[in-house]
Amino acid sequence: MVNPVRVLLVAACASGQGKTTVTAALARRLTRSGQRVRVFKTGPDFLDPLTLARASGAAVDTLDLWMVGEDECRRRLAKAAEQAEVILIEAVMGLYDGAPSSADLARRFGLPVLAVLDARAMAQTAGAVALGLRDYGPVQLAGVLANRVGSASHAAMVAESLRDIPLLGHLPAQAASLPERHLGLVSPDELADFDARLDALADSLVLDDAALAALPLVQFAPPAPQPQPRWLAGCRVAVARDAAFAFIYPANLDCLRALGAEVLEFSPLANQPLPAQANALYLPGGYPELHAATLSQAQCWQASVRAAHAAGLPIWAECGGMMALADAIETADGQQWSMAGLLPGIARMQTRLAGLGSQAWGTLRGHTFHYSQLALAPQACAHTVALRSGQPGEAVYRVGSLQASYFHAYFPSCPRSAAALFCQEPPAC
Repeated sequence: MVNPVRVLLVAACASGQGKTTVTAALARRLTRSGQRVRVFKTGPDFLDPLTLARASGAAVDTLDLWMVGEDECRRRLAKAAEQAEVILIEAVMGLYDGAPSSADLARRFGLPVLAVLDARAMAQTAGAVALGLRDYGPVQLAGVLANRVGSASHAAMVAESLRDIPLLGHLPAQAASLPERHLGLVSPDELADFDARLDALADSLVLDDAALAALPLVQFAPPAPQPQPRWLAGCRVAVARDAAFAFIYPANLDCLRALGAEVLEFSPLANQPLPAQANALYLPGGYPELHAATLSQAQCWQASVRAAHAAGLPIWAECGGMMALADAIETADGQQWSMAGLLPGIARMQTRLAGLGSQAWGTLRGHTFHYSQLALAPQACAHTVALRSGQPGEAVYRVGSLQASYFHAYFPSCPRSAAALFCQEPPAC
């Protein structure tokens, strides 16, 4: 058993209540006070972890009982407890939404829950919502943090309504919030005043420090370590990393390294070619549609990826990475921008969500979340399977040594299958 640590699962009754804002403000506040803080995000997500990492000063990993697995979640929590005094875990959607849900995670590991309530249009009804969140599961509700509070008297009314549930703090309504776009929060690197906004949120947060300090400690027993075969020893994987290709789980890179691979990062947006020593390519998702004009002019990068494909280098491209290898991206204004042209088809942006949910491709688990469709695409060689319905999910395309899909794979869910994406001779079963 590792040392006990203070833990809060920051949850709400629905999306849009301010979970990320509150978690980021709390992480920044505690970090500035000198406490060692580690933050996790529940469920598949790329953008919230970027904000939470900036707020806490440490990389943010994913916790998900299905995609990550119970043993790996426990191992990551135990490792964080060795390094931190406080662990914050931002939940996903509503507390009981999904299967498994954030409430399932809380019960599995004995995590106290901090309920974030958007109080801007309610007062005493906050108590009914909090009681429902606590008792429906039930979960161990450590307290409530009221968000978008109008005044001290408003906060007092919320506190009075909670009966035996403590109000651990409140956050007044903010003049400047964390901006969003079609896939979620705007990346911290895109805003020059992002840290100033985080500091302002931390300064505005009104906390009951004594109640927070009195929260029960949680202990995690790490599972026995499992040896990892180095199936990618000698493999040098080029990984696109910039503002257009930022949707990548830190655990995916850790998995590649644990498999023996050397990770070589480069920037297509900067028109950098694949590193000459690379013998495999990984194009993660991101926002290529926001940088379509720049990518269409990146002739050096496009030529290098076409040469790699012609030479038979294994290529795995997911979501935005796949879009950048299509014939073109058609942006929301109807303009088409030429791309690398390895995968027939045009990635057309749309205003409606085109794919969402947890899925599996064979033994690899992951998710899909996108606002584009690949028109004029080739015939799929396979399909993922949707977790909830069991129905076919995203298409998987294969063109020579290229495999591509809207599916975002979580490599640690099956390291052997992840290794096979980057091997000319996949590891034997």
